[in-house]
Amino acid sequence: MASVLDKSLQAGLGAAAGITGLQRDHAQATLPAPTIEAIQPEAVEAAPIDALARHRDSVRQTFIPITKTALIDRLTPANAWGVDEARDARRFFQYLDNWRRQTYAAGLREVDKLYEAFNPDSDLLTTRAFSNDERAGMQIRIIDHVRGLLKQANYIEINRAELDDLTKGSHFGLELKVDFDDFDELLIFYRGRSTKMEQRREMRKFYRKVEFELPIFRRLFVLFKVKPAEQRVEEFMQRHKLSRKEAERRVKKIRDRLPPQVKPENIYMKLFKNMPRSDIEMIFPNTQVNFRTMDKIKLGVSSGAGLGMGVVGAAGKIALLASNPLAAVGAVAGLGGIALRQGMNFMNQRQKYMVVMAQNLYFHAMADNRSAMIKLADRAGEEDVKEEMLLYAVLARQVIHRSQLDDVDKGIEQYLKSVFDIDVDFDLTEALDRLMVDNIVTEAPDGTLDVLAPAKAAKKIDEKWDRLLDELADDNTSLGVEVDH
Repeated sequence: MASVLDKSLQAGLGAAAGITGLQRDHAQATLPAPTIEAIQPEAVEAAPIDALARHRDSVRQTFIPITKTALIDRLTPANAWGVDEARDARRFFQYLDNWRRQTYAAGLREVDKLYEAFNPDSDLLTTRAFSNDERAGMQIRIIDHVRGLLKQANYIEINRAELDDLTKGSHFGLELKVDFDDFDELLIFYRGRSTKMEQRREMRKFYRKVEFELPIFRRLFVLFKVKPAEQRVEEFMQRHKLSRKEAERRVKKIRDRLPPQVKPENIYMKLFKNMPRSDIEMIFPNTQVNFRTMDKIKLGVSSGAGLGMGVVGAAGKIALLASNPLAAVGAVAGLGGIALRQGMNFMNQRQKYMVVMAQNLYFHAMADNRSAMIKLADRAGEEDVKEEMLLYAVLARQVIHRSQLDDVDKGIEQYLKSVFDIDVDFDLTEALDRLMVDNIVTEAPDGTLDVLAPAKAAKKIDEKWDRLLDELADDNTSLGVEVDH
């Protein structure tokens, strides 16, 4: 593959030394060196690139933490394409970016009509009613669309087994418990595993602050829908062999823990940033905050000691009930005060936990519900375009046969490592499929990939824009029935 990729790399695609045999210094000489200012990954907004490098995670991901602007600057130097062709390449990339965003916006408009019936934030008048079967079908379509957006935006799903492993021991000292059986739908996805530096006081260091690395998810998305109460009652009756009355009592006790705003008919979506991996449970509405074992021991010992001393001191005075009733009543009141104070200690500690949880959710939250879905669609389109630009930059500069695509994939990965110092598992297949659907790339009978030159590729996208409204499908909504007001 050395002969195939050499010209592409020399034309501006960079230093894939392991594949091409080029030396790193030679590759860097053919491409302007990256600057910190040009690299502002979406995953670490406004964070310096060296901070990202210091806290690299070992897991390779398909997410490309580089802005489109940085990629366009690296892939379109005038000395690689020629002045006119470099300008055409930049214009094509800009056209492609807008076209891809339009594609996702069109899909989002379709699912947005369905989501309106499930949106907890809607302030619009309800004009259409849906049957239970229609809502069930709409729910499936919404979940499938959101899952597709997450995967296109290069998010990775967290399953239940992984979630249980992640949530063993909270960084914030919280004991959190979530009943996942309470959810009818549950999606948990992340993008960007990393660490950040935090401080905490340690007893063995005489309560001095010490620094430590906290594992985090740069982005964390959760979608959930609570099961209807009647469905939970039926589950309790079957699973625990309970009578309906007892099952209803237990379900009511569980549902009382939910905030009143959480309704079974709604689908909730939330997007967070820099979320500690061990504290994912705090993002759910039915999270129970419990005392840690150490807190239980500490409060138990202090409460027992306080009550014990109070009982000893009050016993003698209570014995004088007949001769000195005022002293006895005072002793009983004092004992009650001690018990109340110890109870308040428990409540204050629990309140402290709740404040910690609320503060962290406040600073980690990014978007909710419809706005979260819009942000996902935007990021999905951006990831697609970055993948397509990287692939096009190779295919447009060198004749490539389909049998050589694995080497092209590796060359792009090594380019990203050499120029941006990022370890990415590049997704070539889907990027090639999208370029072929748009007729930017075609395959000859012998397997050779034919690629439009930048000017012709830009014209092709321009023609698709011209036909957009002419080919717009009619909106024939058949779900639900109109309701009178």
